[in-house]
Amino acid sequence: MKQNNQKLNQQIDNNLLEKSRITEFFLRLLIKNNHDIQETQLRSAVGKLSGLVGIVCNLLLAGSKFVVGILAASVSITADALNNLSDAASSIVTLVGFKLAEKPADADHPYGHARFEYLSGLGVAVMIILIGFELAKSSVGKILNPTAVEFSIVTACVLLGSILVKMCLFLFNRKMGKMIHSTALLATAEDSRNDVITTSAVLVAAVVEYFTTWQIDGFMGLAVALFILYSGVNLAKETISPLLGEGANPELQEQITEYITSCPKVLGCHDLMVHDYGPGQRFASIHVEMDKDENALVCHELIDNMERECYKSYGVHLVIHYDPVVTNNPEIERLYHLVTAILKVKDERMSIHDFRMVPGEEHTNLIFDVAFPTELRGQENTIKSALEKALNDLGEGTYYTVITFDPTSFH
Repeated sequence: MKQNNQKLNQQIDNNLLEKSRITEFFLRLLIKNNHDIQETQLRSAVGKLSGLVGIVCNLLLAGSKFVVGILAASVSITADALNNLSDAASSIVTLVGFKLAEKPADADHPYGHARFEYLSGLGVAVMIILIGFELAKSSVGKILNPTAVEFSIVTACVLLGSILVKMCLFLFNRKMGKMIHSTALLATAEDSRNDVITTSAVLVAAVVEYFTTWQIDGFMGLAVALFILYSGVNLAKETISPLLGEGANPELQEQITEYITSCPKVLGCHDLMVHDYGPGQRFASIHVEMDKDENALVCHELIDNMERECYKSYGVHLVIHYDPVVTNNPEIERLYHLVTAILKVKDERMSIHDFRMVPGEEHTNLIFDVAFPTELRGQENTIKSALEKALNDLGEGTYYTVITFDPTSFH
Protein backbone atom coordinates (compact mmCIF):
# COMPACT_ATOMS: atom_id res chain seq x y z
CA MET A 1 0.00 0.00 0.00
CA LYS A 2 2.83 2.37 0.86
CA GLN A 3 4.42 1.80 -2.55
CA ASN A 4 1.08 2.45 -4.31
CA ASN A 5 0.64 5.73 -2.41
CA GLN A 6 4.17 6.79 -3.33
CA LYS A 7 3.36 6.08 -7.00
CA LEU A 8 0.23 8.24 -6.82
CA ASN A 9 2.16 11.08 -5.21
CA GLN A 10 4.78 10.75 -7.93
CA GLN A 11 2.00 10.77 -10.55
CA ILE A 12 0.77 14.11 -9.23
CA ASP A 13 4.28 15.53 -9.21
CA ASN A 14 5.23 14.41 -12.73
CA ASN A 15 2.09 14.41 -14.90
CA LEU A 16 0.01 17.45 -14.07
CA LEU A 17 0.27 20.26 -16.56
CA GLU A 18 3.94 19.74 -17.15
CA LYS A 19 4.80 19.86 -13.46
CA SER A 20 2.67 22.95 -12.72
CA ARG A 21 3.40 23.94 -9.11
CA ILE A 22 0.11 25.88 -8.88
CA THR A 23 -1.92 22.84 -9.93
CA GLU A 24 -0.01 20.61 -7.54
CA PHE A 25 -0.61 23.07 -4.70
CA PHE A 26 -4.39 23.17 -5.23
CA LEU A 27 -4.61 19.40 -5.60
CA ARG A 28 -2.81 18.82 -2.32
CA LEU A 29 -5.04 21.46 -0.71
CA LEU A 30 -8.13 19.53 -1.85
CA ILE A 31 -6.78 16.14 -0.69
CA LYS A 32 -6.85 15.60 3.04
CA ASN A 33 -3.94 13.65 4.50
CA ASN A 34 -2.05 13.99 1.23
CA HIS A 35 0.75 11.78 2.52
CA ASP A 36 -1.63 8.82 2.14
CA ILE A 37 -3.29 9.56 -1.19
CA GLN A 38 -5.68 6.94 -2.60
CA GLU A 39 -6.71 6.62 -6.25
CA THR A 40 -10.32 7.64 -5.52
CA GLN A 41 -9.11 10.70 -3.60
CA LEU A 42 -6.90 11.69 -6.53
CA ARG A 43 -9.80 11.38 -9.01
CA SER A 44 -12.09 13.39 -6.76
CA ALA A 45 -9.50 16.13 -6.21
CA VAL A 46 -8.75 16.42 -9.93
CA GLY A 47 -12.47 16.61 -10.77
CA LYS A 48 -13.18 19.23 -8.12
CA LEU A 49 -10.23 21.35 -9.20
CA SER A 50 -11.38 21.23 -12.81
CA GLY A 51 -14.92 22.20 -11.79
CA LEU A 52 -13.81 25.14 -9.64
CA VAL A 53 -11.47 26.51 -12.32
CA GLY A 54 -14.22 26.17 -14.94
CA ILE A 55 -16.83 27.97 -12.81
CA VAL A 56 -14.60 30.96 -12.09
CA CYS A 57 -13.24 31.38 -15.63
CA ASN A 58 -16.59 30.94 -17.38
CA LEU A 59 -18.47 33.34 -15.11
CA LEU A 60 -15.85 36.03 -15.76
CA LEU A 61 -16.01 35.43 -19.52
CA ALA A 62 -19.83 35.39 -19.58
CA GLY A 63 -20.08 38.69 -17.72
CA SER A 64 -17.60 40.50 -19.97
CA LYS A 65 -19.20 39.17 -23.17
CA PHE A 66 -22.71 40.09 -22.09
CA VAL A 67 -21.62 43.71 -21.65
CA VAL A 68 -19.72 43.81 -24.95
CA GLY A 69 -22.46 41.95 -26.84
CA ILE A 70 -25.16 44.39 -25.71
CA LEU A 71 -23.00 47.43 -26.48
CA ALA A 72 -22.03 46.05 -29.92
CA ALA A 73 -25.57 44.80 -30.72
CA SER A 74 -24.04 41.45 -31.73
CA VAL A 75 -26.19 38.34 -31.43
CA SER A 76 -23.15 36.10 -31.89
CA ILE A 77 -21.25 37.75 -29.01
CA THR A 78 -24.30 37.62 -26.75
CA ALA A 79 -24.87 33.99 -27.72
CA ASP A 80 -21.22 33.29 -26.95
CA ALA A 81 -21.78 34.83 -23.50
CA LEU A 82 -24.72 32.46 -22.98
CA ASN A 83 -22.45 29.63 -24.06
CA ASN A 84 -19.94 30.59 -21.35
CA LEU A 85 -22.77 30.79 -18.81
CA SER A 86 -23.81 27.25 -19.74
CA ASP A 87 -20.18 26.21 -19.43
CA ALA A 88 -20.17 27.52 -15.85
CA ALA A 89 -23.26 25.40 -15.21
CA SER A 90 -21.48 22.44 -16.82
CA SER A 91 -18.54 22.97 -14.47
CA ILE A 92 -20.97 22.91 -11.54
CA VAL A 93 -22.34 19.61 -12.87
CA THR A 94 -18.79 18.23 -13.11
CA LEU A 95 -17.99 19.40 -9.58
CA VAL A 96 -21.16 17.85 -8.14
CA GLY A 97 -20.63 14.67 -10.18
CA PHE A 98 -17.16 14.06 -8.76
CA LYS A 99 -18.39 14.90 -5.26
CA LEU A 100 -21.22 12.36 -5.49
CA ALA A 101 -18.94 9.76 -7.13
CA GLU A 102 -16.72 9.61 -4.06
CA LYS A 103 -19.61 8.45 -1.84
CA PRO A 104 -18.84 4.97 -0.45
CA ALA A 105 -20.92 1.89 -1.21
CA ASP A 106 -24.09 1.42 0.83
CA ALA A 107 -26.87 -1.15 1.19
CA ASP A 108 -28.77 0.21 -1.82
CA HIS A 109 -25.67 0.64 -4.00
CA PRO A 110 -23.21 -2.12 -3.06
CA TYR A 111 -20.97 -1.29 -6.04
CA GLY A 112 -20.53 2.34 -5.03
CA HIS A 113 -21.53 5.59 -6.71
CA ALA A 114 -18.64 6.05 -9.16
CA ARG A 115 -20.98 6.14 -12.18
CA PHE A 116 -22.03 9.64 -11.10
CA GLU A 117 -18.87 10.73 -12.93
CA TYR A 118 -20.27 9.27 -16.16
CA LEU A 119 -23.60 10.97 -15.50
CA SER A 120 -21.88 14.33 -15.04
CA GLY A 121 -20.19 13.85 -18.42
CA LEU A 122 -23.58 13.13 -19.96
CA GLY A 123 -24.96 16.25 -18.29
CA VAL A 124 -22.22 18.34 -19.90
CA ALA A 125 -23.04 16.83 -23.31
CA VAL A 126 -26.75 17.61 -22.90
CA MET A 127 -25.98 21.23 -22.00
CA ILE A 128 -23.79 21.55 -25.09
CA ILE A 129 -26.67 20.33 -27.26
CA LEU A 130 -29.14 22.74 -25.62
CA ILE A 131 -26.85 25.73 -26.12
CA GLY A 132 -26.38 24.68 -29.73
CA PHE A 133 -30.15 24.81 -30.28
CA GLU A 134 -30.42 28.21 -28.61
CA LEU A 135 -27.57 29.61 -30.68
CA ALA A 136 -29.09 28.23 -33.88
CA LYS A 137 -32.45 29.87 -33.07
CA SER A 138 -30.83 33.25 -32.35
CA SER A 139 -28.70 33.04 -35.48
CA VAL A 140 -31.68 32.29 -37.73
CA GLY A 141 -33.44 35.32 -36.25
CA LYS A 142 -30.38 37.49 -37.01
CA ILE A 143 -30.27 36.15 -40.59
CA LEU A 144 -33.95 37.04 -41.14
CA ASN A 145 -33.62 40.43 -39.44
CA PRO A 146 -29.98 41.56 -39.82
CA THR A 147 -28.66 44.44 -37.75
CA ALA A 148 -25.24 46.09 -37.83
CA VAL A 149 -22.55 44.94 -35.38
CA GLU A 150 -20.73 47.70 -33.51
CA PHE A 151 -17.07 46.69 -33.48
CA SER A 152 -14.43 48.23 -31.21
CA ILE A 153 -11.02 47.61 -29.73
CA VAL A 154 -12.68 46.61 -26.47
CA THR A 155 -14.75 43.99 -28.31
CA ALA A 156 -11.65 42.57 -29.98
CA CYS A 157 -9.71 42.44 -26.69
CA VAL A 158 -12.54 40.66 -24.87
CA LEU A 159 -12.91 38.07 -27.62
CA LEU A 160 -9.16 37.48 -27.94
CA GLY A 161 -8.88 37.14 -24.18
CA SER A 162 -11.73 34.63 -24.22
CA ILE A 163 -9.99 32.57 -26.90
CA LEU A 164 -6.80 32.50 -24.85
CA VAL A 165 -8.58 31.51 -21.62
CA LYS A 166 -10.62 28.79 -23.35
CA MET A 167 -7.52 27.35 -25.01
CA CYS A 168 -5.87 27.12 -21.58
CA LEU A 169 -8.98 25.45 -20.17
CA PHE A 170 -8.98 22.98 -23.07
CA LEU A 171 -5.36 21.99 -22.45
CA PHE A 172 -5.91 21.90 -18.69
CA ASN A 173 -8.98 19.64 -18.78
CA ARG A 174 -7.57 17.39 -21.49
CA LYS A 175 -4.38 16.86 -19.48
CA MET A 176 -6.40 16.16 -16.33
CA GLY A 177 -8.85 13.89 -18.18
CA LYS A 178 -6.09 11.80 -19.73
CA MET A 179 -4.28 11.56 -16.43
CA ILE A 180 -7.22 9.94 -14.62
CA HIS A 181 -8.96 8.52 -17.74
CA SER A 182 -12.11 10.58 -17.10
CA THR A 183 -14.80 10.85 -19.80
CA ALA A 184 -16.36 13.74 -17.86
CA LEU A 185 -13.20 15.86 -17.96
CA LEU A 186 -12.48 14.94 -21.57
CA ALA A 187 -16.04 16.08 -22.41
CA THR A 188 -15.35 19.36 -20.61
CA ALA A 189 -12.12 19.72 -22.59
CA GLU A 190 -14.00 19.19 -25.86
CA ASP A 191 -16.49 21.84 -24.80
CA SER A 192 -13.65 24.33 -24.20
CA ARG A 193 -12.21 23.52 -27.63
CA ASN A 194 -15.61 24.20 -29.17
CA ASP A 195 -15.64 27.56 -27.42
CA VAL A 196 -12.30 28.46 -28.98
CA ILE A 197 -13.80 27.77 -32.41
CA THR A 198 -17.05 29.57 -31.53
CA THR A 199 -15.39 32.74 -30.25
CA SER A 200 -12.94 32.78 -33.16
CA ALA A 201 -15.90 32.66 -35.55
CA VAL A 202 -17.60 35.51 -33.64
CA LEU A 203 -14.43 37.60 -33.88
CA VAL A 204 -14.10 36.93 -37.61
CA ALA A 205 -17.75 37.93 -38.16
CA ALA A 206 -17.29 41.16 -36.23
CA VAL A 207 -14.13 42.09 -38.17
CA VAL A 208 -15.68 41.25 -41.56
CA GLU A 209 -18.82 43.30 -40.84
CA TYR A 210 -16.70 46.23 -39.66
CA PHE A 211 -14.50 46.40 -42.76
CA THR A 212 -17.10 45.33 -45.37
CA THR A 213 -20.81 45.62 -46.06
CA TRP A 214 -21.35 41.89 -45.57
CA GLN A 215 -23.68 41.10 -42.68
CA ILE A 216 -22.50 37.59 -41.82
CA ASP A 217 -23.00 37.64 -38.05
CA GLY A 218 -26.12 35.47 -38.21
CA PHE A 219 -24.66 33.03 -40.76
CA MET A 220 -21.47 32.64 -38.73
CA GLY A 221 -23.53 32.05 -35.60
CA LEU A 222 -25.57 29.36 -37.38
CA ALA A 223 -22.43 27.58 -38.62
CA VAL A 224 -21.03 27.57 -35.10
CA ALA A 225 -24.35 26.29 -33.72
CA LEU A 226 -24.32 23.34 -36.11
CA PHE A 227 -20.77 22.48 -35.09
CA ILE A 228 -21.72 22.66 -31.40
CA LEU A 229 -24.72 20.38 -32.00
CA TYR A 230 -22.54 17.87 -33.85
CA SER A 231 -19.95 17.92 -31.07
CA GLY A 232 -22.62 17.59 -28.36
CA VAL A 233 -24.21 14.56 -29.98
CA ASN A 234 -20.81 12.83 -30.29
CA LEU A 235 -20.00 13.59 -26.66
CA ALA A 236 -23.37 12.20 -25.58
CA LYS A 237 -22.64 8.95 -27.43
CA GLU A 238 -19.24 8.65 -25.76
CA THR A 239 -20.61 9.22 -22.25
CA ILE A 240 -23.65 6.98 -22.72
CA SER A 241 -21.51 4.06 -23.89
CA PRO A 242 -20.01 3.14 -20.47
CA LEU A 243 -23.43 3.56 -18.85
CA LEU A 244 -24.87 0.99 -21.26
CA GLY A 245 -22.07 -1.46 -20.45
CA GLU A 246 -19.38 -1.22 -23.12
CA GLY A 247 -16.74 -3.92 -23.57
CA ALA A 248 -13.53 -4.00 -21.62
CA ASN A 249 -10.76 -1.65 -22.61
CA PRO A 250 -8.56 -3.72 -25.00
CA GLU A 251 -5.40 -2.62 -23.21
CA LEU A 252 -6.77 -3.65 -19.79
CA GLN A 253 -8.06 -6.90 -21.30
CA GLU A 254 -4.62 -7.70 -22.70
CA GLN A 255 -2.86 -6.82 -19.44
CA ILE A 256 -5.09 -9.13 -17.40
CA THR A 257 -4.88 -12.09 -19.80
CA GLU A 258 -1.10 -11.73 -20.16
CA TYR A 259 -0.68 -11.68 -16.40
CA ILE A 260 -2.97 -14.69 -15.86
CA THR A 261 -1.30 -16.82 -18.54
CA SER A 262 2.14 -16.02 -17.08
CA CYS A 263 1.21 -17.44 -13.66
CA PRO A 264 2.47 -20.88 -12.52
CA LYS A 265 0.41 -23.96 -13.51
CA VAL A 266 -1.94 -21.92 -15.76
CA LEU A 267 -2.47 -23.63 -19.12
CA GLY A 268 -4.77 -20.97 -20.56
CA CYS A 269 -7.61 -18.56 -19.81
CA HIS A 270 -10.81 -17.46 -21.49
CA ASP A 271 -14.22 -15.79 -21.01
CA LEU A 272 -12.89 -12.57 -19.50
CA MET A 273 -15.86 -10.34 -18.69
CA VAL A 274 -15.42 -6.87 -17.16
CA HIS A 275 -18.28 -4.96 -15.55
CA ASP A 276 -17.67 -1.23 -15.13
CA TYR A 277 -19.51 0.47 -12.25
CA GLY A 278 -17.48 3.63 -12.65
CA PRO A 279 -13.81 4.59 -12.30
CA GLY A 280 -12.19 2.51 -9.57
CA GLN A 281 -15.18 0.17 -9.40
CA ARG A 282 -14.54 -2.53 -11.99
CA PHE A 283 -15.51 -6.16 -11.43
CA ALA A 284 -14.44 -9.02 -13.68
CA SER A 285 -14.59 -12.79 -14.06
CA ILE A 286 -12.39 -15.16 -16.05
CA HIS A 287 -11.98 -18.92 -16.55
CA VAL A 288 -8.49 -20.29 -15.86
CA GLU A 289 -7.38 -23.72 -17.12
CA MET A 290 -5.14 -25.94 -14.98
CA ASP A 291 -4.21 -29.62 -15.14
CA LYS A 292 -6.89 -31.77 -13.48
CA ASP A 293 -4.16 -33.76 -11.71
CA GLU A 294 -2.79 -30.72 -9.87
CA ASN A 295 -3.43 -30.47 -6.14
CA ALA A 296 -6.75 -28.63 -5.70
CA LEU A 297 -5.56 -26.77 -2.59
CA VAL A 298 -2.45 -25.53 -4.40
CA CYS A 299 -4.56 -24.37 -7.35
CA HIS A 300 -6.95 -22.58 -4.99
CA GLU A 301 -4.06 -20.72 -3.34
CA LEU A 302 -2.64 -19.70 -6.73
CA ILE A 303 -6.06 -18.43 -7.83
CA ASP A 304 -6.41 -16.37 -4.64
CA ASN A 305 -3.00 -14.82 -5.31
CA MET A 306 -4.00 -13.96 -8.89
CA GLU A 307 -7.22 -12.29 -7.76
CA ARG A 308 -5.38 -10.16 -5.19
CA GLU A 309 -2.67 -9.18 -7.68
CA CYS A 310 -5.23 -8.10 -10.31
CA TYR A 311 -6.87 -5.73 -7.84
CA LYS A 312 -3.51 -4.40 -6.67
CA SER A 313 -2.07 -3.86 -10.17
CA TYR A 314 -5.13 -3.07 -12.30
CA GLY A 315 -7.81 -1.96 -9.82
CA VAL A 316 -10.11 -4.82 -10.88
CA HIS A 317 -12.07 -7.02 -8.48
CA LEU A 318 -11.47 -10.33 -10.28
CA VAL A 319 -13.27 -13.63 -9.69
CA ILE A 320 -11.57 -16.68 -11.26
CA HIS A 321 -13.41 -19.84 -12.29
CA TYR A 322 -11.19 -22.92 -12.14
CA ASP A 323 -11.35 -25.17 -15.24
CA PRO A 324 -9.63 -28.57 -14.77
CA VAL A 325 -8.16 -29.79 -18.07
CA VAL A 326 -7.29 -33.33 -19.16
CA THR A 327 -3.69 -33.28 -20.36
CA ASN A 328 -2.70 -36.96 -20.52
CA ASN A 329 -5.14 -38.27 -23.16
CA PRO A 330 -3.49 -38.42 -26.63
CA GLU A 331 -6.84 -38.89 -28.46
CA ILE A 332 -8.36 -35.78 -26.87
CA GLU A 333 -5.20 -33.84 -27.73
CA ARG A 334 -5.35 -35.04 -31.35
CA LEU A 335 -9.02 -34.15 -31.79
CA TYR A 336 -8.50 -30.78 -30.06
CA HIS A 337 -5.82 -29.78 -32.57
CA LEU A 338 -7.83 -31.22 -35.48
CA VAL A 339 -10.97 -29.22 -34.60
CA THR A 340 -8.85 -26.09 -34.09
CA ALA A 341 -7.25 -26.49 -37.53
CA ILE A 342 -10.62 -26.98 -39.27
CA LEU A 343 -12.12 -23.88 -37.62
CA LYS A 344 -9.13 -21.71 -38.48
CA VAL A 345 -9.67 -22.50 -42.17
CA LYS A 346 -13.01 -20.71 -41.79
CA ASP A 347 -11.53 -17.80 -39.77
CA GLU A 348 -8.04 -17.58 -38.29
CA ARG A 349 -9.40 -15.70 -35.25
CA MET A 350 -11.51 -18.62 -33.97
CA SER A 351 -10.25 -20.74 -31.09
CA ILE A 352 -11.65 -23.41 -28.75
CA HIS A 353 -11.54 -24.21 -25.07
CA ASP A 354 -13.15 -26.50 -22.46
CA PHE A 355 -12.72 -29.39 -24.92
CA ARG A 356 -14.19 -32.75 -23.84
CA MET A 357 -14.86 -36.06 -25.57
CA VAL A 358 -17.69 -38.49 -24.73
CA PRO A 359 -17.30 -41.76 -26.73
CA GLY A 360 -20.39 -43.82 -27.64
CA GLU A 361 -21.13 -47.05 -29.49
CA GLU A 362 -22.35 -45.36 -32.70
CA HIS A 363 -20.89 -41.86 -32.45
CA THR A 364 -18.60 -39.65 -30.38
CA ASN A 365 -19.71 -36.36 -28.85
CA LEU A 366 -17.22 -33.51 -28.88
CA ILE A 367 -18.20 -30.82 -26.37
CA PHE A 368 -16.40 -27.47 -26.37
CA ASP A 369 -16.70 -23.68 -26.56
CA VAL A 370 -15.76 -21.65 -29.64
CA ALA A 371 -14.47 -18.09 -29.34
CA PHE A 372 -15.44 -16.35 -32.57
CA PRO A 373 -15.48 -12.76 -33.93
CA THR A 374 -18.70 -10.85 -33.27
CA GLU A 375 -19.19 -10.19 -37.00
CA LEU A 376 -19.77 -13.94 -37.50
CA ARG A 377 -22.86 -13.88 -35.32
CA GLY A 378 -25.75 -15.56 -37.10
CA GLN A 379 -23.42 -18.10 -38.76
CA GLU A 380 -23.22 -20.47 -35.76
CA ASN A 381 -25.27 -23.26 -37.37
CA THR A 382 -23.30 -22.97 -40.60
CA ILE A 383 -19.97 -23.23 -38.72
CA LYS A 384 -21.20 -26.22 -36.71
CA SER A 385 -22.48 -28.07 -39.81
CA ALA A 386 -19.27 -27.40 -41.77
CA LEU A 387 -17.14 -28.61 -38.85
CA GLU A 388 -19.10 -31.86 -38.42
CA LYS A 389 -18.95 -32.53 -42.18
CA ALA A 390 -15.16 -31.98 -42.23
CA LEU A 391 -14.67 -34.33 -39.27
CA ASN A 392 -16.93 -37.08 -40.63
CA ASP A 393 -15.40 -36.85 -44.12
CA LEU A 394 -12.12 -38.07 -42.60
CA GLY A 395 -13.66 -41.54 -42.26
CA GLU A 396 -12.56 -42.00 -38.64
CA GLY A 397 -16.10 -42.48 -37.31
CA THR A 398 -19.16 -40.33 -36.64
CA TYR A 399 -18.74 -37.17 -34.63
CA TYR A 400 -21.43 -34.92 -33.18
CA THR A 401 -20.49 -31.54 -31.79
CA VAL A 402 -22.03 -29.73 -28.84
CA ILE A 403 -20.76 -26.18 -29.17
CA THR A 404 -21.16 -23.04 -27.06
CA PHE A 405 -20.30 -19.97 -29.13
CA ASP A 406 -18.69 -17.09 -27.25
CA PRO A 407 -18.08 -13.68 -28.93
CA THR A 408 -14.42 -12.68 -28.72
CA SER A 409 -15.47 -9.42 -27.03
CA PHE A 410 -15.47 -11.54 -23.85
CA HIS A 411 -11.95 -12.91 -24.42
